[in-house]
Amino acid sequence: MRRVLIVIDLDVGWKINPQVALRPEPFGALLYHFGTRKLSFLKNRTIVAVVEALPDHPSLRSALQAQGIDDAGVPRYARAFGTLAESNMIVPD
Repeated sequence: MRRVLIVIDLDVGWKINPQVALRPEPFGALLYHFGTRKLSFLKNRTIVAVVEALPDHPSLRSALQAQGIDDAGVPRYARAFGTLAESNMIVPD
């Protein structure tokens, strides 16, 4: 079976799904979805910082830029956030 990745729109606002709790951990953070009972480990502290900053920015792109991610680094982070959107951990704002 082939997996299809979500292409995330960087120019819209995103937020943590209201059914998701983020718990900081020494390695990064845990995301737990109470609806699906799915657990995600965020081991990249920059991703954790962006997730936490989403409410303060009008778009994912501006949240990434605020964390110092340049245009060359955006595709890598876009894939990571596409995975979070695919698992319904983040949703459009």
